[in-house]
Amino acid sequence: MTLPSKVQINEEGPREGFQFEKHHIPTQRKIELVDSLSKTGLNQIQVASFVSPKAVPGMADAAEIVEGFTAAPGVTYLALWLNDKGFERALPFKGKISLLGSVTLCASEPFLKRNQNRTMEENIAGVDASLAKYREQGVPVERGGLMAAFGCNFAGDIPVGHVVSMVDQAKSLVQKHDYTLKTFTLADTMAWATPQSIKRVVGAVQDKYPDLGIILHLHDTRGMGIANAYAGLEMGVTRFDAAVGGLGGCPFAGHKGAAGNVTTEDLVFMCEEMGIDTGVNLELLIESANLAEDIVGHPLPGSVKLGGSLRRLREKLKAA
Repeated sequence: MTLPSKVQINEEGPREGFQFEKHHIPTQRKIELVDSLSKTGLNQIQVASFVSPKAVPGMADAAEIVEGFTAAPGVTYLALWLNDKGFERALPFKGKISLLGSVTLCASEPFLKRNQNRTMEENIAGVDASLAKYREQGVPVERGGLMAAFGCNFAGDIPVGHVVSMVDQAKSLVQKHDYTLKTFTLADTMAWATPQSIKRVVGAVQDKYPDLGIILHLHDTRGMGIANAYAGLEMGVTRFDAAVGGLGGCPFAGHKGAAGNVTTEDLVFMCEEMGIDTGVNLELLIESANLAEDIVGHPLPGSVKLGGSLRRLREKLKAA
């Protein structure tokens, strides 16, 4: 088994976390976290989502967040949108945030109805229309993704063949508009994945599309996030979404324990101890994780922000 020598970590805590919190968080504090993360060596940060303020009140101030943070050199800032209305709200910020179109499908129709109030057919039609709009606006599309790729609280287990067929569908949609997918996110939206299913699903997609870069988006509701990330590393995956402190969750998952993505500092720690380069300063990232916990006002599930890094402990012991 040969593990990757380097990985790309896409930080999604500010977006995923603040849209999930039930109480009001001042815009300035959200900006404070983005600015803190910008100093850690992370080179991609998702800062906000342009979604319905009624459905997701925690992101009603998306425009103010984007206007307010200080962009750092070498960092790509992204925002999420789910439909044309969201895309139009994001357009004025082209330049400060990178407007990268994507094709997002869902393996579970019951979840799709809860999350976006769409049927499968309506979602395909909506994605097709969005691709046409991206082409008009000169927005690149290189990313695809599949929600509920490993299982769903409302549809149950998702067959591997269905996942592969959804990747086929995404590729066909982008090709229709003269785009080419370079990466594809497999999202464990409701935390059904285990290391075994990670290897099974990732392996099936890799077998059919060996040149397609896989991104893993791993929710930690059942405590499998870091184990699933390790399984991904064993399969050669080099791109992971993560959330500082373990911020966030899925507001439409249908259970109280819905947790956010795999914790960024825990993932960085694991990679660092395995000799895998992340480009991230773990000590500064731990400071950001503690800041995130202070901002939301309740404990966050990340472990390394409590235990600290072994590098600092080794240095302390060596100096003693």
